[in-house]
Amino acid sequence: MTEASGVITETAGNGGPVRVAVPRTWWQRHGTTTTVWVLRLALIAFVLVLWEIAGERWIDITFTSKPTDIVTRLVEWAADGTLWLHSWITVQEIVYGFLLGAVTGALAGFVLASLNLLYRVLDPFIMALYSIPKVALAPLFIVWFGIGMHMKVLLAAATVFFLVFLNTAAGVRDVDRGLVDAVRLMGGNRWDIARKVVLPASMTGVLTGLKVAIPYALIGAVIGELVASNRGLGYLINDAAAQFDTAGVFATLVVLSVIAAVLNVFVGLIDKRVNKWKPIND
Repeated sequence: MTEASGVITETAGNGGPVRVAVPRTWWQRHGTTTTVWVLRLALIAFVLVLWEIAGERWIDITFTSKPTDIVTRLVEWAADGTLWLHSWITVQEIVYGFLLGAVTGALAGFVLASLNLLYRVLDPFIMALYSIPKVALAPLFIVWFGIGMHMKVLLAAATVFFLVFLNTAAGVRDVDRGLVDAVRLMGGNRWDIARKVVLPASMTGVLTGLKVAIPYALIGAVIGELVASNRGLGYLINDAAAQFDTAGVFATLVVLSVIAAVLNVFVGLIDKRVNKWKPIND
């Protein structure tokens, strides 16, 4: 019998674990999470207040702006529609690029890592392509695809692809060979091994790749907008910087941070759902 996080795990007669809930107070169940969030909010409040005071007394706001000015700029952009128009364009580029890069990266990683010889042949070439700074690809992508949304989507996808591919391949190659041999002894074929062993065991690598790739999807899309665009949050950053509007630059960065946080929450929800198969830890 073991007890962790308010749940007692007992061994049933057939040897399997049985979870028995232990009555706990609200603070026992949510106290740690509440404390963490309170400390986070306190830290944010402290930094914002210090920033506001410093902007009034010690720092030239031409270079750092102030939280109140940033909020004012966000309200102005929201009122005239600027924020929603450019945010929607960037969100589309991020989401489409993330989905395209994630799906192709996961499939390629799963397939190639399952074919050991082919993976060993292609590995140095894949690493060479991965090592190319993605910002260096932007001019080439402009020549190939123009300056429309397609270019930003493909640049974001190219950035995401390698991160998801490498983590997926690592997850596939780290699968416990004992499990594979056990399925073979029970008469399982290659499809059974892939579906019942390799795929579930490699999901940790896939999800790690997805989490790591989220900010890079955003980076890829924004880089494309910074290089050549007249729409999107990257364009807003360029336009604000050209006018020495520091508040506008920071306001755009705040919006990008919110978008990244929302995508991280979404991937976290997928992580919880997919990893339900994992056994209970003693």
